[in-house]
Amino acid sequence: MLRIRIASPEDRQSWTDFVLRSNNGTVFHLPAFLDYHPEGRFMNEHLVAEDEDGRMVAVIPGALSDRDGVTWFRSYPGASYGGPVLEDDASLSLVENLVDALFDHCRTRGYGMLEMTIPPSVYFRRPHNYIDFVLGNHGFTCSKRELTAVIDLRRLGEEIDLAFRESARRGVRKALRSGLKVFEDGDYSRFYPVLADNLKDRHGVKPTHTLEELQRLEKLLGPEKIRQFTTVDESGEVLAGMIMFHANPRVTLAFYISHNEKHQSRRPVNLVYREVIEWARRMGYGYLDLGTFTLNGEVNHGLCRFKESFTARGLFRNTFVGKV
Repeated sequence: MLRIRIASPEDRQSWTDFVLRSNNGTVFHLPAFLDYHPEGRFMNEHLVAEDEDGRMVAVIPGALSDRDGVTWFRSYPGASYGGPVLEDDASLSLVENLVDALFDHCRTRGYGMLEMTIPPSVYFRRPHNYIDFVLGNHGFTCSKRELTAVIDLRRLGEEIDLAFRESARRGVRKALRSGLKVFEDGDYSRFYPVLADNLKDRHGVKPTHTLEELQRLEKLLGPEKIRQFTTVDESGEVLAGMIMFHANPRVTLAFYISHNEKHQSRRPVNLVYREVIEWARRMGYGYLDLGTFTLNGEVNHGLCRFKESFTARGLFRNTFVGKV
């Protein structure tokens, strides 16, 4: 039997240690990441699962939402990925017991619905679909399925440019000929205006994080967990950039990719893609997640082709919803 309880401040270090040694934990499951949200944004209810000996066997970051009078337990509304964090040797039987215990906890507290977005298989040290399978057996459905573009860095070979399509290589050559260079840059205020303007002009939205929140995240997580790369011209003006999150030892995630549309003809994005791919492989990551090229199931074919030209292929990013 497993027991689920609400995490306390005293669990913080053991929770962190558990995620870092887990099979499928990500930066989004860490208390340090969850701390960046301002107080009151979410009604947090983070959970710890223990076995009969009181040993931690899972953690489930979560928050409560009210929709049409029904309380939802969501894991986690303020993160790219959520769901239960499991040990490397977690069995199907343990996951079945864990989901049963989670449902019991939710019912006891009067919650009616549960929602969680599971990390794609490449985020797992030992990949499996036990969580998806068990939720499906309980009547859960995939309420949202997107494709996220993932590069398998292990198969690129020594000459990584040879793995890219000619269109990608041509863009890199054009950027280099026009004098562009890529640098790692810890000053988020230089790239942030490019990001904000691009999102506003193209999609009418703001970045997920404010500039202050990005700076706060770096302080909470440490500079090794968030890295920024920018393409600059001869004058030092930022033309494009990527902000990378160290998701876990296997995957680095491009959380933000953007460029100045006025300089698109110089192909600054091609160059930052190429240099970040090289950096990620050099750092020992197995995979680079370039983010989604779908929105609510609709494919942005231009973005898809561009990411595919650097060898990325789409993997499911599934959000499961069901009654408890």
